[in-house]
Amino acid sequence: MRWVDGMADETKKSVAVVGAGVIGASIAFELQRRGFEVTLIDKGEPGRGTSFGNMASIALDFAAGSGPSTWKKIPGWLLDPEGPVWLRPSYAARMLPWFLRFLAAGRPSRLREIEDAGMSLSHRALGDFRGMLEAIGAPELMTEEGCLAIYETEAEFAADRGHLAMMQRYGLEFEVLSNGAIQYYEPTLSPAIAKAVLLPDNKSIRDPYKLVVKLTDAAKAAGTTFVSGTVRNIERRGDGTAVVLLEDGRRIEADSVVLAAGVHTRFLAEKLGEPIPLETERGYHTQIMKPGIEMRYSVIWPHRAFMVTPTAGGIRVGGNVELAGLDAAPDFRRPRVLVRHAQRALPGLKVEETTEWMGHRPALPDTIPIISPSSKLPGVFYATGHGHLGLTFSATTALVIADMVTGLKPSLDMTPFRIDRY
Repeated sequence: MRWVDGMADETKKSVAVVGAGVIGASIAFELQRRGFEVTLIDKGEPGRGTSFGNMASIALDFAAGSGPSTWKKIPGWLLDPEGPVWLRPSYAARMLPWFLRFLAAGRPSRLREIEDAGMSLSHRALGDFRGMLEAIGAPELMTEEGCLAIYETEAEFAADRGHLAMMQRYGLEFEVLSNGAIQYYEPTLSPAIAKAVLLPDNKSIRDPYKLVVKLTDAAKAAGTTFVSGTVRNIERRGDGTAVVLLEDGRRIEADSVVLAAGVHTRFLAEKLGEPIPLETERGYHTQIMKPGIEMRYSVIWPHRAFMVTPTAGGIRVGGNVELAGLDAAPDFRRPRVLVRHAQRALPGLKVEETTEWMGHRPALPDTIPIISPSSKLPGVFYATGHGHLGLTFSATTALVIADMVTGLKPSLDMTPFRIDRY
């Protein structure tokens, strides 16, 4: 039964989904398909948060964030003002507990567990995503071209062999390219690039914001109600009904609640008595609407930790990680560094008609998301902490959460994704 400001509807089981990014919108759509009465809640317009500015990539080559190879790089990254990771000194003390957990997640035994968990989602991700696009009548939103990982030197390529070995271990397709073969696939790339790896199943989305809009429009057309407002707490009444309390005093009552509000989920989790080590990895992009080139493939440069994707009517350059919390002002020197690197890889790239953007990736120290029922409150579920892979895992997360809400056992082992694993 759903209650909105005292109005009751007893015809269907009801679910309130908090967060209208790509994760929340996908969940709302899937629950609506399964016959629930769905209310989707967000403080802003659907798709205007982190999902607006992601790099539009379906990235199946899951990479655990920690591990011995990463540990060796961290000091250099933190000292390099143009490196792929930047920790603002004023935020260092706040990051220490998270960082210690991050290091612990890189122990060899734990690392393999994390890879197994991440790849269990990756193996389903592309098929589930195609199914979601078909269901909303928008299969054209996904490109059929893959992604090229590029290496400027043989040393860069050698440093990434561990990641290639991981892909091989889990059966992911890839092809190593060199010399003229690189330009055969992507003529815009510099001939100075020594090696590239073709990832044929790492697809791109033509416009990630339009995807969220189409998901929410499809959900609303099927009966979902969208409510604009900031959620301040979740309560449970004696009869089992969940109550979503908004800051303006409104109350939305539902049989179940799904918390999919990105990094902001951590504040609601704390109020429910189950704190989670969820931090923001601030990511930047530059959207170039007159790039002067046309790209077939998205390009990722692992050594410099950024990506270039043809999306949203232009070319998007983004990536990198800034650790500075939710409230610090953006530092737009970060995306300008990435644009310079991009022009090195793509010599013909022009930078005309641009916009710059910063968003908050919800990051957990072990780099795998929380997709889980609450350990404290029956009928409350979490879908958060997807880090760089929110778009990639959105459809699979929606199917798994819908199974949980429905009372079905998901086909995946969800133990690694439980909220109380910390």
